[in-house]
Amino acid sequence: MNEITKITPATKPDDWATDQEVRWCPGCGDYAILKAVQRTMPQLGAKPENTVFISGIGCSSRFPYYMETYGFHTIHGRAPAVATGVKLANPELDVWLVTGDGDGLSIGGNHLMHLLRRNLDCQVLLFNNEIYGLTKGQYSPTSRTGTHSPSSPAGSVERPVSPCAFALGVSARFIARTIDTAQKQMPEVLKRAYEHKGASFVEIYQNCVVYNDGAFEAFTEKKSAPLSQIWLEHGKPMLFANGTKGLKLDRDRLQLEVIDVVDGDTSDVLVHDETNRAIAAMLVDMPFPQFPVAQGVIYCDPAPSFDQVMEAQGEKLSAGKVADLNALLRRGQSWEVKPQG
Repeated sequence: MNEITKITPATKPDDWATDQEVRWCPGCGDYAILKAVQRTMPQLGAKPENTVFISGIGCSSRFPYYMETYGFHTIHGRAPAVATGVKLANPELDVWLVTGDGDGLSIGGNHLMHLLRRNLDCQVLLFNNEIYGLTKGQYSPTSRTGTHSPSSPAGSVERPVSPCAFALGVSARFIARTIDTAQKQMPEVLKRAYEHKGASFVEIYQNCVVYNDGAFEAFTEKKSAPLSQIWLEHGKPMLFANGTKGLKLDRDRLQLEVIDVVDGDTSDVLVHDETNRAIAAMLVDMPFPQFPVAQGVIYCDPAPSFDQVMEAQGEKLSAGKVADLNALLRRGQSWEVKPQG
């Protein structure tokens, strides 16, 4: 895993901010995510000169302009391919990939799938606002059924993609979820993602104030949040509603159910085991509002990363061999080209 420096941070949040004017709509959730990332980077002990942010196309993909690091603003959906090349070419770099629900799960879905299944050592931040914001409000892969938009004036008839379920389905080894306004919890999720060796997938619910304002109000509003969110911690009971409710596993039906916690008795409440893939699948598929929305680290089961394995394979194949370009060019058949006439 990446090791977080335990000494006094060598940088400050302002050291990670560029002189570029931040150009998102006033009130956009991207501002909060940017500030959370800039606050977290010094706590990681990361170095700007050893960090690269890579994005595709969309509102979220302006992110590299605002981070005082190396950066690539690539083309639509292809950020995972570029990130793979960057990490393989320079495994020592800390690679962060910023994408949106349209960029990452529509035209870029195939690229994202392969990055996650290969387990490339990088952090993937997927901003999910359930709409195409940059191109003026068309419905996206994560838009809910019935969403009215310029491209679905009568309401979307499609079933939405669950980003976390997608990541779990393609064998991602680290899956987490947070909210743009969760300024206390988000840095902790980002730290865990950074510590994980391999592909870390973090879905961030992000409010689009222009084209999908209030899409997450039912579970993000301060008054309703305790009843409608459950923040998961490894090894601790799955409690919410200020500890008055919890999640229990019905072992006969192999389903989760919400139970009341009486007098603080948590004996029937399921303890979160972030290595349990089957439970993770249940957590990301919990229907709201019957169940709370799962936040925090949902699944973490490390495995050797793609770049790590590729580097080891290269060292094994080259062991005891001397690189000789001249001999390589002349190996096997050769031709002599002579002028005509």
